[in-house]
Amino acid sequence: MFSDVLIKKATDILHTCRGKGLTLATAESCTGGLIGALFTEVPGSSDVFERGFTTYSYRSKTEILGVESAMLEQHGAVSEQVVHTMATQALIRSKVDVTVAVSGIAGPGGAVPGKPVGTVYIGVATKDGAHVERFQFDGDRSAVRMQTVDKALDMIDNALRRSFVYVA
Repeated sequence: MFSDVLIKKATDILHTCRGKGLTLATAESCTGGLIGALFTEVPGSSDVFERGFTTYSYRSKTEILGVESAMLEQHGAVSEQVVHTMATQALIRSKVDVTVAVSGIAGPGGAVPGKPVGTVYIGVATKDGAHVERFQFDGDRSAVRMQTVDKALDMIDNALRRSFVYVA
């Protein structure tokens, strides 16, 4: 299901977390749990990967992660504000060290003005704060989702390098 490149990236992240005594969780919308599935594809991941929140609907984002309905109505699920909240709330609610959150328009439908198919927000949160970026991916639904997984891993790796320079 996952490429060797993605498995290697996930394995490296798990190894880094393990070496620093860190745990992680995911909060996924457009990827539907693919990032969590990738981490759990790696044997022994249970000592690092704590949990995954798959919050595809507005209701689940509100009930599970505490994203305010007003925020969803004002900005939409595919927004910097919502992904920031998803990442920070996943961190708080799971009591882990690192979280990644994603929300996007994988297509083929769902585009709105200013947010074409392929628009994805990815956020990573640590005790030092959260960072969210907007991406515009190309391709069909599957391609957008896999590009999201790949970029999310890169952002986790970058956060681990920035936020956790010590060995726990």
